Amino acid sequence: MIKVAPSILAADMLCMERDIARAEANGCDWLHFDVMDGHFVPNLSFGPALCGAIRKRFPEVPLDVHLMLDNPEKYLETFARAGAARITIHVEIPGDVRAALRRIRALGCKSGLSLKPGTPVEALKPYLEDSDLVLVMTVEPGFGGQSFMADQMAKLDALRGMGYRGLLEVDGGVNAGNLPLLAQHGVDVAVMGTAFFHAEDQAALVREAHGL
Repeated sequence: MIKVAPSILAADMLCMERDIARAEANGCDWLHFDVMDGHFVPNLSFGPALCGAIRKRFPEVPLDVHLMLDNPEKYLETFARAGAARITIHVEIPGDVRAALRRIRALGCKSGLSLKPGTPVEALKPYLEDSDLVLVMTVEPGFGGQSFMADQMAKLDALRGMGYRGLLEVDGGVNAGNLPLLAQHGVDVAVMGTAFFHAEDQAALVREAHGL
């Protein structure tokens, strides 16, 4: 079974409540919440106020917060208070990765670690014991609508080869056509943006993922 985490980055910004309500009604498992600072990645997105508002309005859907920030350690408590269930940081940050992951757990959230396509998977190895989830980016982070990078699947296999037993999540260009490939490589959670919010039948897409 692959869980589905629609990325609200692809929702209609003027009708986000409607789009999230529809995603929840159609069986999504999590909501993926991308936070970008315009430095770590070349885009700006959402802040903790929106995270808190979504949590209040949709308390049953876990919020999967992905911090694409140079200094995520400054915002961990803020997003935990705003209702994040999981907080993912990047291995490429200049700060103390291990300390940040342990702080996420101390705040009562599940800890996640992500890497960009150009970063070797070996960079994650020192931190796997402190990570409940690894998010493998299958596009360059920053913008939606990019093409899926199939060569990143090797990182998933390598993680299991290292003995990692946490959740494996992928984000970037995921759609119905590549879901079977994700299943072959042991993906637990698929972040879906454009393919989900533009799907004619979201419920059928969720059922397909759950059936893999």
